[in-house]
Amino acid sequence: MTDNISEKDKKDWETFLSGNEKLPNKDKKSKKKQSLKTRSIDLHGNTLDHANKLIYDFIINCYEDNINKIIVVTGKGLHSQNKNNPYVSKNLSILKYSIPEFIENNVSLMKMIIEIKDAKVEDGGGGAFYIYLRKKK
Repeated sequence: MTDNISEKDKKDWETFLSGNEKLPNKDKKSKKKQSLKTRSIDLHGNTLDHANKLIYDFIINCYEDNINKIIVVTGKGLHSQNKNNPYVSKNLSILKYSIPEFIENNVSLMKMIIEIKDAKVEDGGGGAFYIYLRKKK
C-alpha cells in the first residue's frame, strides 16, 4: 500500500470511526428472497365479453387478497372461430390481444397494476402473460 493518503481521506476516516455508522457485510447474503404470491386464470374457450368480465373480477379479487403476480392464459388464438366471419377483424376477437387491451384501457384496473408483460415459456409463452399487482393500500 501507499502512504500517500490525502488529508481529506484521513478526515473522512476519522469521522467514520467516531460515528455510529456501520458498513453492511457484503459477504452475508440475505436469505430473504422475495416470494411472489401467484395465481393463474385460464381463459381458453371463453367469449370476449365473458373473458373480460372474468379477468376484471379476477384482478380485483387478487388485489384484495394481496396477490403479487397473476398468470393469465389466453391461448394463441390458433383455433379462434373469427376466421369464419369476414366482417370481424382477425386480431380483434382473439383473447391474446383483446384481454391486455381491455385491461390497459380500464383506468380502475390499471391503478392496481404495476406491469403487464409476456409470460416465460414454462408459464405459457406466447399464449399467456403476467400481471404484477401493487400492494393494497
